[in-house]
Amino acid sequence: MGISTQLRNQHLLWRAGFGPGTLSAEELEGISNKQLLKNLFKDSSKLPPYIDVADADVKTLYMGLSEVIRSKRQLSEEDKKLLRERYREEIRALNLTWLNQMVNSEDQVREKAALFWHGHFACRSQNILHQQQLLDAVRTNALGKFPDLLRAVSKSGGMINFLNNNQNRKDHPNENFAREVMELFTMGRGNYTEEDIKEAARAFTGWGTDPAGNFVFRKGQHDTGRKTILGKSGNFDGDDVLNILIEHPQTAQYITRKIYRYYVNEKEDENNIKWLSDRFYKNGYDISALLQDIFSSDWFYDHRNIGSIIKSPVLLIAGIRRAIPMQISNEEVQITLQRLLGQQLFYPPNVAGWPGGTNWIDSSSLMLRLRIPQMIYAEDPLALQPKDDDDQMMGMKDKPKQAPKKGGQIISAIVNWDAYTKLFEKIPREKLLTAISNTVLQTSNGVSTTVLDKFSDSSTRDSYIRTATIQLMSTPEYQLC
Repeated sequence: MGISTQLRNQHLLWRAGFGPGTLSAEELEGISNKQLLKNLFKDSSKLPPYIDVADADVKTLYMGLSEVIRSKRQLSEEDKKLLRERYREEIRALNLTWLNQMVNSEDQVREKAALFWHGHFACRSQNILHQQQLLDAVRTNALGKFPDLLRAVSKSGGMINFLNNNQNRKDHPNENFAREVMELFTMGRGNYTEEDIKEAARAFTGWGTDPAGNFVFRKGQHDTGRKTILGKSGNFDGDDVLNILIEHPQTAQYITRKIYRYYVNEKEDENNIKWLSDRFYKNGYDISALLQDIFSSDWFYDHRNIGSIIKSPVLLIAGIRRAIPMQISNEEVQITLQRLLGQQLFYPPNVAGWPGGTNWIDSSSLMLRLRIPQMIYAEDPLALQPKDDDDQMMGMKDKPKQAPKKGGQIISAIVNWDAYTKLFEKIPREKLLTAISNTVLQTSNGVSTTVLDKFSDSSTRDSYIRTATIQLMSTPEYQLC
C-alpha cells in the first residue's frame, strides 16, 4: 500500500521541524515532497537573531563582577543573591523565548537541529550570559559544518566552565573536558584509550574564559611538550586535538548514528548509516547536506519509519501549539510541564544529555501526556508538582509568579480554533473524522471511530472538529511521529 503525499509531507514536517502547523490536507497534497523540502531549507537559510533576555542590571552587575575578580575583592552577599535569582529567572525566560521560536518561526529545520545539538552538547550553567552565548553558537552553526560547531561550543564560556577546563593547567591537568569531547561530542566510547585522554587533556591546558564567557588562551598555563593522540604525535594544542578528532572517520560515524536515531528511527539500519556517514565525511561534515540526504531518501518514507519515534516533551508541547494555534497567558506552566515530562531546556540530566526514545515514557509521564490536550481545552488543573532540582532552585523552593487556582495550575490558553477548523471546511460530514485523524495522527493504527464519536460533541460541526481533535491528541498514538 502506497503512502499518500499528505502523509509523506506530514512526516517530513514532524521530523524536520515541529509539526505541520495549520496546513490543510489539500495544501499538503498540492505540493510535491521535493518542493516542500526545498522550501523548508530555504526558510532556514538565514542566520538566526541572537536571543538576549538578560536585562541591563544583570549585565552591569556581571561586568562589575569582572572588575571585582580583577581587584580580588569579594562580591557582597546581597549582590550574589540578586545575581542568582536574576540568572534563574532569565534562564526560564530564555527557555520560553526559544520555545516560542520553535513554535512560530519559519526556521523549522534550524530550530529542530538546534534542539538536537542542545542535547548533544549538554551543558548546565547558572550563568544566563553563558547560556545565551552557547545557545547562539548552537543555533548559528546548527546547519553548518560540524567542525565549526564543535569549535564554537568547545570555546564557549558555558562549556569550558561546565567541564572544568578553566582548572586545566600544565603540571595539574584536568581530564574532564578532554574526556567528554572524545566520548560524547565526537568519537564515542571505546574508540580511544585512557592514554589518549591524558594526552588530549595536556593539549587543552590553557584553554579558559574570562568572566564574561569570552575564550582566552592562557599561554603560561599551556603544556608545550610533545603529545601522542590517536597515533599522531606533535606539540599539540586544543585546536590540533579537535582537528585530529574531525579527521578520524569514527567521528562522522558516531555523529551520523546519533542523528539517524533522532530523525529517522531508534532502530538503526547499518547500511543507511554507513552510506550517510561516508557522505557526511566526504562533504566536510556539512550538516545541512546530511539532513537533506536523509529527508530526500526513499527509505526515510518507509512505513517502518513513519510514526516510529516517541515525541520528546518539547516536541510534544511545540507540536500541539503549532497544530492548534494558541496564546498562553501563563507561559511558565510550560516549564512545569517540561520538568514533569523530563526535558527542561537548559537543564539536561547530565553531561550525556537526554537519552530520548522509550526513556521519554513511563506510567506517570504517559498519563500526563495524554491529559495535556484536555487541560488546554477544558482548563483542567495541573495538580502535579515537579521534584525540586538543586541547580534550578538554588536552595529555594519554586515560587510561581501567580498562585495556582485551587486544585492545581491551569493552562490559560486562548485557542484560535477558527484557523484550525477552517482546514476541514471542504470535507463532507461523513468523511470528517477520517480527515481529522489523518491530520492529527502519524500512525497507521486505527483509532476506534465508535469511541471517538461517543466522546465528541456533535452539536455543531465546529464543536465536533474541536472535540474529535482533542480526543485524538489524547491517544497514545499521538505520542508518536
